[in-house]
This record gives sequence, structure tokens and C-alpha cells, in this order.
Amino acid sequence: MKKGINIWSFKRGMRIEDCIKIAKDAGYDGIELRLDKEGEINLNSDENDILRIKKIAEDEGIEIPSIASGLYWIYPFTSSDPSIRQKAKDIVKKQLEIAKLLGADTVLVVPGIVHADFIPGCEIVDYDVAYERALEAFFELKEYAEELKIHIGLENVWNKFLLSPLEFRDFVDKINSPYVGVYLDVGNVVYIGYPEQWIKILGNRIKKVHFKDFKRAVGTVNGFVDLLAGDVNFPAVMEAFKSTGYEDYVIAEMAPYTYYENQVIYNTSKAMDQILGR
Repeated sequence: MKKGINIWSFKRGMRIEDCIKIAKDAGYDGIELRLDKEGEINLNSDENDILRIKKIAEDEGIEIPSIASGLYWIYPFTSSDPSIRQKAKDIVKKQLEIAKLLGADTVLVVPGIVHADFIPGCEIVDYDVAYERALEAFFELKEYAEELKIHIGLENVWNKFLLSPLEFRDFVDKINSPYVGVYLDVGNVVYIGYPEQWIKILGNRIKKVHFKDFKRAVGTVNGFVDLLAGDVNFPAVMEAFKSTGYEDYVIAEMAPYTYYENQVIYNTSKAMDQILGR
């Protein structure tokens, strides 16, 4: 497996070039970048903007395996507002285009929201309605993903939606595209289940993986901790990956420390080496 780090793990406000250099220095094979409303990779970025970043990564000898985005919390596919649902689809298309230019093969997408407790004023959407809206969106989007040959990885997040591996598996299978799969976050599973079970059930539908760790006893977003400090059974997780044949990227998504923020990048790299048996 290859070892990656998500750009959200770095001190806020850092330039992508500096993040790439630190990721390389810390021993990562790749860095996951993100699409934002503003910043170096945004909804208005043109080809030259993106190719400049690609060259920086190539010069440093580090890969860009995937592109994430937090915009789907603002523009969910499951919104009651049709204009918001359309915006979500437009964002996916832009994300796919950027991934193609950067040489990434996967984009991380939040598939929808029934409700999110941590978003003030978040709309509550009926579960069955959310399901149909999301399914309709990805039926449409799969054609563009197939055209560009870039995977859409639907991430399991704290959205009160697609809450079991069986349901997630069946949702992906209904879309029926080799370019729409799962972006599995092992830490996000812990509050409702066991990531090793999700891995075995989802199997080859998994396109990319996020590494996080979580303490069940905390039970809130404050329960996310350093790798190997929580309740993710990483030996069982790695055995499950071995049994399913997954050999692609595992990408750590951490929070910067309060002080000496980027030390988390180096500590996480060492923990991942232990988990991966490097």
C-alpha cells in the first residue's frame, strides 16, 4: 500500500507548495489536495493554475492520488433546493476535471446528508427522499466519471445516511459503474460499527481509504485522536485489506496540533509505518 496525507492535516493557511515539501520530508508517497470555494484550487481555477501545482508535486517526487472537497456540506445532493443539488453536481464535475489534470484517479465526495449535528441550522431530510435524490445524482454523474476515467469515491461520514456497509454496498451497486465506489474512512465507522467488517463487505468497491482514529467513550467529534490512540483495530483492518486485495493508497486525515501544528504530519507518518509494517 502507499502512504498519503490529506492537506487538511496541515497548519491552516499554508501554501500547497509548502505542504507538498513537508509531506515529502515526512516520508509520504502522496498528498491529497482539496477543492475549495477560494484558495489555490477553487471552482474558478483554470488549467494553468492546476498544471502549476502538478509540476510542483512532480518536481518534489510526490504523487497526488485524490482530490477531496468540503463543499458538499454546503451544497448537498440531498437538499430540498434544486439549485443546491445542481450546484453539488457542478462541483463534482469540476473536481473530476481537476483530478484529471493533476493525474489523480479519485475524487472524494460526500454522498448526501439526512442531517449533520455539527452544522448549525442543517436541514433534516427524510431518509428515503435523501436516498432517491442521491441515487439520481450519481446515476447522472457516473457518465462523466466514466468519460474522464476518474473514480468518484463516496465517503462514509457523520451524515446520518448510508449507515451500514450493506446499505452502502447496495447503493453503489445500484449506480452500477466501475467509476463510482467507496472512499472508506476507517475512523468515521467506529461510532456505529467496525471498519474491518465494512472492508470485507465493501471489498473491491473501495477506491481509496482515509486513516483516522476515534475513541468510542468520547462519542463526539472530540473523540478523534492520533493514530493508534483510539479504538480502531488496525491489525484487524490490515488483515481485512489483505483478504480483499486492497493495495492502493491509505491517506491520513488528521487535525493540526494546537501548537507546533505540523508535528502531526511527522507523528502520523511514523504511526502509519507501524500499521503498514514498513
